Amino acid sequence: MKQASFILFFFTVSIFAQEPIETSFIKETKLDVDHLVAINNFGATYYITKNVFYKRQNQTTLSYNNLQLGNLTGVNTFNPLKINLFYQDFNTLIILDNRLSEIYRVDFNNLKNYKNVSYTSTGHDNTVWIFNQTNQKLELFDYKLKHTRAETQPIQSTVLDLKSNYNRCWLLTKKFLYIYNYFGSLLEKIPNNNFNSIAILNENLILKKDNRLFYLNENNLQPIALNLSNFIINRFFVMNETLYIYNQKTLQEFHLKIK
Repeated sequence: MKQASFILFFFTVSIFAQEPIETSFIKETKLDVDHLVAINNFGATYYITKNVFYKRQNQTTLSYNNLQLGNLTGVNTFNPLKINLFYQDFNTLIILDNRLSEIYRVDFNNLKNYKNVSYTSTGHDNTVWIFNQTNQKLELFDYKLKHTRAETQPIQSTVLDLKSNYNRCWLLTKKFLYIYNYFGSLLEKIPNNNFNSIAILNENLILKKDNRLFYLNENNLQPIALNLSNFIINRFFVMNETLYIYNQKTLQEFHLKIK
């Protein structure tokens, strides 16, 4: 594993040493929702309005509402057949199918080993990644069998974001960015230079710092700035090489010219 001091050097210096990644504007669409979650490869748009979760696709809109569980604080649509909804007020995870019908429910309060969860993200098979505040550990949790398959060492820093795909999990904290494989083994621990949120681009990342975005390649771990106009970024995510930026009124799309 690379030495932390070596990685820190690149995280703090390389941002200014490399040419920015160019972007090209594709289009702008009017969109007025409380929270835009994602747009997938099949053209489905997922969003939250007035604490109700929606999926809109091909002129059809589906919704899921569970007001008795309080605020909907986390959504992961990476697997459209097993969508994760997390209600932190009631420490409860809901798994939905592609028709937004509930197929599993996990009340972490009622488990034999109580878990006080603050973040969740989709894992492989029948698992989700959860950050357990009780022991300050990231866990790979099997929601069918209701047991933890793997867990990390305690995380000694405030968690800011959690993202995952079937191969990896990225945990962004105030001090470090942790990268794990799907077995829960630590691959990298990188000092965080004031980044506050992340989005996945294949096995790479887009990171947000203040009101700027940066690209982080899995092979060199050197953040490179994206060349974008100066506008407010409320929400961002990436699908293939298209960057989506939402500012509460419009959704803007950009092509990333990554070499």
